[in-house]
Amino acid sequence: MKVELLGTNDKTKLEERIKVVSAAGRLSRYNGTAFEILEKFNNYEKNLNLIKRIISMGHESITDHDYLVFGIENVSPIVEQTIIEERFSSFTIKSRREVNFSQVGYYVPTFKDKNGNVLPNQDEIKEKYQRHMQFLFNSYQKLVDLGIPMEDARFVLPYSYHSNIIMGVDAHTLKKMILEYTKGTKSNIPEIKEFGEKLYEVVKQNIPYYKEIIDLSVSTTDKIKEKLDSIVDKSYEIIDKSVLINSFENIDQNIIIAALIKRYQYSYEQALKIYEEKLKDNVELCQEIMYEIYNGDQKELSQVSFQFQIPISLAILTHITRHRTYSPIIPDFVPVHDLSKYKIPRTISNKCLELYNEIYNKNLEIYQEFKKMGIREEDLVYFHLSGNMVNILANMDGKTLAWITHLRTCNKAQWEIRDIFNEIRKQVKDKCPIYGTILGPDCEVRKICNEGKESCGKIKVLVKK
Repeated sequence: MKVELLGTNDKTKLEERIKVVSAAGRLSRYNGTAFEILEKFNNYEKNLNLIKRIISMGHESITDHDYLVFGIENVSPIVEQTIIEERFSSFTIKSRREVNFSQVGYYVPTFKDKNGNVLPNQDEIKEKYQRHMQFLFNSYQKLVDLGIPMEDARFVLPYSYHSNIIMGVDAHTLKKMILEYTKGTKSNIPEIKEFGEKLYEVVKQNIPYYKEIIDLSVSTTDKIKEKLDSIVDKSYEIIDKSVLINSFENIDQNIIIAALIKRYQYSYEQALKIYEEKLKDNVELCQEIMYEIYNGDQKELSQVSFQFQIPISLAILTHITRHRTYSPIIPDFVPVHDLSKYKIPRTISNKCLELYNEIYNKNLEIYQEFKKMGIREEDLVYFHLSGNMVNILANMDGKTLAWITHLRTCNKAQWEIRDIFNEIRKQVKDKCPIYGTILGPDCEVRKICNEGKESCGKIKVLVKK
């Protein structure tokens, strides 16, 4: 694992960053412009002490201006998925659709018992683990050799494979991530804790105002899980398809009313009266207004929201998690998910289903064997295969849903995520048909396509109509 700050890392740059953050702290209470304050206060130690004093009072927003970009090498998707769930950070990840992953390498944990003691037959266990991982990578390559597309062959990749990432994050969010990974509930997985500790090494050198806060923070546990463990049945089923669970009532009405209030400062009651008297029965005009909202800043769309439960494979989880402007609930990796529940790509179902099922059955068999050895769940998370399924919750406002369907219902999108959002689009359109007219790819909604030479050609058919 390698975690390093990208770009120059000299003392001058550190002093400039501290200067900017301290200027943000002074701006609200000092006379002068932002530039005058930046010019006036140049003492590094005084600037650093000011930042420490301000954040100790709980005013941490000034550290949002301190932005860092990391190169992250050879971490597993356990770490990848964990950090992508952070809403206020940005990521670029090597594509499993475009790149062959048969030789990327994989993570090997130190196997421990439930009390955290290193098992004495460590070499023997690791050798068996590595043989199995190699079997899985060989199986992936075998599927590719059989003509299965890499985006479908990856469903047999174990969650131990090495991922490479570029991550951008502000200091405020970075501190939160480090505390969660080194002292929070996610720290029970050693690789995540190691990753958090490597981030902390960067913080000590480059974000000195947070060092003391991190040092003094105490470890936390999942007390909710502790309270529920004794009363819940831990078995579960993967739902058949995505389901719209909750949403605003009168979605179409509320978006149009928001458009009226934005432009005329009406009270809600006044806007509602105008809508009911002059717009409600004029479906064509409401559709035109909705289309113009979609082509504008879309702020009116943010006034409504939807909650979905979505069955999704681990292979595709990052496709949806990476959208930062909504709130997903992703199941924890511990305890290990039900490894008997997995997605079967259509290309595999048509060509080599028996082989695919054998791979999953073998993985489940080895996992159960390791579990019988008394190995703790935190070290067994790498037996998750990319095709294993989870149920997630997703709460999206209308603007976010429109954006995601714009991307994920395009024919260029991966087939599973496309199926998910075509189903979501259908359910939402049934509930709010006017808003539903702006859900979908650009070729359908705007009659344009930006894919150039890579276009699927659907736009030509739609334009002719």
